Amino acid sequence: MKKYGKYIALSLLAAAPFIIWAADHAETPLVASDQGADIADVYAFLDPNDNTKAILAMSVHGFIVPGQNGSIGGFDPDVTFRINIDNTGGTLPEKIISITFSDQTSRSTPQTARIRMFSPANPAGGITFTGLTTVSSATAAIAPTPVTSTSTNGISFFAGLTDDPFFFDIPAFNRFVASVLAGAPNGSLLSRGRDTFAGYNVQMIALSVPVALLKGKSGNVIGVSGATLRHRVTSRSLQGNSAETGDLVAIDRNGVPGVNTVFIPFSRKQEYNRSNPQQDAAGKFAGDIIKTLKALGTDDTHIGILASVAVTTGDMLRLDLSKANSGPQGGNNSGAGFPNGRRPADDVIDTLLFLVTNETLTTGDSVNANDVPFRDVFPFFAASHQPLATGTIDDNTRN
Repeated sequence: MKKYGKYIALSLLAAAPFIIWAADHAETPLVASDQGADIADVYAFLDPNDNTKAILAMSVHGFIVPGQNGSIGGFDPDVTFRINIDNTGGTLPEKIISITFSDQTSRSTPQTARIRMFSPANPAGGITFTGLTTVSSATAAIAPTPVTSTSTNGISFFAGLTDDPFFFDIPAFNRFVASVLAGAPNGSLLSRGRDTFAGYNVQMIALSVPVALLKGKSGNVIGVSGATLRHRVTSRSLQGNSAETGDLVAIDRNGVPGVNTVFIPFSRKQEYNRSNPQQDAAGKFAGDIIKTLKALGTDDTHIGILASVAVTTGDMLRLDLSKANSGPQGGNNSGAGFPNGRRPADDVIDTLLFLVTNETLTTGDSVNANDVPFRDVFPFFAASHQPLATGTIDDNTRN
């Protein structure tokens, strides 16, 4: 685990002296009130069934209860969803995958997604195709079968509700943090073992992309981050229809889980969301990162690792496309997951707690897996939770 310390660093989800909505759920007032653009998590991993393809995914609008699947299952047509890809080892995206959705015409009709993969150097070029969303249901006992669409270039696309794949006990963690700040760290507070995200759904966008379309000339490692954007001006008619004009403005961004949530003070969180990895690397938030780490009691060695990586590489997952991934539920073989990208089943919290506590806390947060198994095939994320049958005792939401 020490071997990966400097890469694990940026994901420091588990140790800040702030109230946390991990990994990136509703981390600022702006995104908390704009849930259609609120990024929850970003994932990047090789398809364990075919390592010539990479799975890139971004979830938005967390904490959807099954009874609201029908009314909240649709994607906001006014938001531009982007997955940025660096393939030179820097911080600028060499490729962008942009996804937009049509208006919902009814609760039972899928939205049409327009997917574009292009280079910022040639925004008019690239690959463009369309796909359909998977219509969600608040009445069916079984979640709908995922609808996927594939371009002639071999890119597969999915968009719809899934179980929220993040697993972590927020109340237990916050109690543990309080004990640390009080000068009496109490690891037993992390033994509660209740997944705050259990029983909830999230809007998920997932793509399977041939590795050959992602790799650059300089090596096998790519950087992956997600972003949501809106047009600067939105006007609404008396009927409620919207018209967007002006340039696109960033609403939220995410790469490694929890960077904004944990490192950045409340007063600068919205500023962070509207910044970019280039500004990270230029040191825009370096002082805040160091201050946060010192407040945690993390020793100088680990502060040096964490702060230097956060400043120099920006907020991006890094995935080595030459490192084989295998196993069920999106892959589980040792050494192929986080901090090498991020797979659905990777327990990032246990890894981060170990590092942030100066490698003294080895037991983690007692939430060691998702509340339901992940799929073994694309889109890999688990089916959405559905309303329970009459008489069922509901312990799905485990707060």
